[in-house]
Amino acid sequence: MANQFAKILFFGLLLSGIAFAEEEKVPNEEEKTPDWSVETLTGDWGGARSSLYDKGIDFGFTHKSDVLSNTSGGIKRGTAWLGHTEARIKMDLEKLWGWNTTSAYVHYHSQLGSKFNTNYVGGFVGVDNIEAGTNTAQFSHAWLQKSFSDDRLSVLAGLYSIDSEFYVTDTTSVFIQPPYGMSNDVAQPIIGASQAPSIFPIGALAVRVKYTSPGKNFYLQGALTDGVPGDPNNPHGTHIKLNKGDGTLSIVEFGYTPQEEEPPFEAAEAGELIEPKQKVHEEHESFNKTAIGFWRYSSRFDDQDPAAVDTIGNPIRRISQGAYFLAERTLFVEKHHPARGLSGFVRFGTASRDIHQADWTGSLGLRYHGLFSGRDDDIAGIAVTENHTSSKYRLLNNADSSETDVEVTYRAQIKPWLALQPTLQRIINPSMDTTLRDTWVAGMRLEVAF
Repeated sequence: MANQFAKILFFGLLLSGIAFAEEEKVPNEEEKTPDWSVETLTGDWGGARSSLYDKGIDFGFTHKSDVLSNTSGGIKRGTAWLGHTEARIKMDLEKLWGWNTTSAYVHYHSQLGSKFNTNYVGGFVGVDNIEAGTNTAQFSHAWLQKSFSDDRLSVLAGLYSIDSEFYVTDTTSVFIQPPYGMSNDVAQPIIGASQAPSIFPIGALAVRVKYTSPGKNFYLQGALTDGVPGDPNNPHGTHIKLNKGDGTLSIVEFGYTPQEEEPPFEAAEAGELIEPKQKVHEEHESFNKTAIGFWRYSSRFDDQDPAAVDTIGNPIRRISQGAYFLAERTLFVEKHHPARGLSGFVRFGTASRDIHQADWTGSLGLRYHGLFSGRDDDIAGIAVTENHTSSKYRLLNNADSSETDVEVTYRAQIKPWLALQPTLQRIINPSMDTTLRDTWVAGMRLEVAF
């Protein structure tokens, strides 16, 4: 019944043209026109980019190349290359076609290279957030968005990945390990099932509704997605299938994002004049977000213990669901260099212990923007994630009680369009497997914006 309802809802919205929401940040009128000659390698394309932008079309192209080396432990020692290329198109349909408060977004990406975690490390969390199970090219987003009530309410429908808006903390975006995007309590597979959340690299048909309070201090958002994104039997390319038994994944998040008040001017020295454009609040980044979320699949799944059966011998069916909490804060800003400062985050989430390998995951970390004088655009970070093994999985597999993952990284912004980022990682008890030794991983990321 739920699957039939989802099909009707999906196709009804698609046919009626009700709009779909944004990916990570919705374009808005306050955004400044990009300076492509500075921010990208290929520039303004002879003025074509500026012309398209004025019409409501914004193109973005990025490539990441990672070289990683397992220096000890895990499955085996070795070095490998991974590549990720993506193209993004944001469209303001009000400018383009006169569709009031309507926008669209398309995201296409491809993966190349080795499966480093699969072949060399064997970690539960993973090592690299651009590693995917299959090297292919596919769409992860393709939606329209319609906003109402002075942009306080928006409705999304289309191909969508929930990790673009749910369980998101901006302070974690610098890290290369995967759990600082969508955390593993949600991202982990259901043992023995094909259900999976719509997160990188695969999107699913979805409907998302979001409401933001006047003043933008609070928001409430919820999404309903296909329970099996893509086609598990054919992982190459983009597939949209609503098969019987897929079920749905629902997720709801409530967040508190207090808006920063304008701070007073710094006291001037005698005879010193401070112009309004030098206000500190216009120059430094600020993080202040607290959120809680809940998620649940509509389908039920076999208990991971084959001996868990009912009175007539059928496997006991369990619900897959969980809850999470996140918070991030700017801890301090350097007085005379407001673009530089320290921020921190904490995240914690649970999952059903009868059908998942990990029943809770927690992470925390720090990032410093502009750690060194003269390097205001660089970001240094350190983070740790703990993945607790569910008691049932531990007993059935003679597993360790947890996997712990640590990452230290430094993103050096060489040019506005070029960044180099070394990473050093420690994986303790990879996949909770007692046969795998603790692992050291060292690597480097090259990122180019075209």
